[in-house]
Amino acid sequence: MESDRFFSEADREAIRAAVREAESRTSGEIVPYVVDRSDEYGSAAWKGAALGALLAPLVALAIYRSTNIWGIPLAYWIALPAPVGGAVAYLVAAFLPPVRRWLTGEHVLESRTRRRAAAAFLEQEVFGTENRTGILLFVSLFERRVVLLADSGIHQKVEEGQWESITRRLAQEIRHGRPGPALVEAIRACGEVLARHQVEIRPDDRNELSDELRRERD
Repeated sequence: MESDRFFSEADREAIRAAVREAESRTSGEIVPYVVDRSDEYGSAAWKGAALGALLAPLVALAIYRSTNIWGIPLAYWIALPAPVGGAVAYLVAAFLPPVRRWLTGEHVLESRTRRRAAAAFLEQEVFGTENRTGILLFVSLFERRVVLLADSGIHQKVEEGQWESITRRLAQEIRHGRPGPALVEAIRACGEVLARHQVEIRPDDRNELSDELRRERD
């Protein structure tokens, strides 16, 4: 899951323009941030290996009993299926994202994404605006999840539930393979929410956080 494959130069420019447009009507500072993944999920591959090692002997037994395969010593039917099945399942889990996600589980994917988003909020210094009006729009590609974190100046005027439809739609579009245009739409929607809840632009307003799409790779 490499962000360069998902966001073209045209996408990045459109995202930058969308941030500028949204911030022209409000004092909110929107930071779009993309990571390839929020965690390595190394345990998923080992879960796959354990599952493969358990299932492979059963498959071998079924093949042995239902076919007329001659010339293979019985000792091989006993000794080989578990390690071979474990190795194959490990590789499948390690290199196929859908299998890795399934073995990891929805709850773990959600919690790791939220933990990484919280860390990104601090790393990117979204809290560093004068009136605490920063917003992190965090996208984790492997997990296909979106987290929006708003600073205290936004929380005073916008309830957390107001962002749910934006993040849910963006996550759906990422699953459908169009994260670039969807992120542009999400940024514009954030601007509309801020304007609707009167997070008004100030006379002395300035661009305190950069507008470009920020990315981190594995």
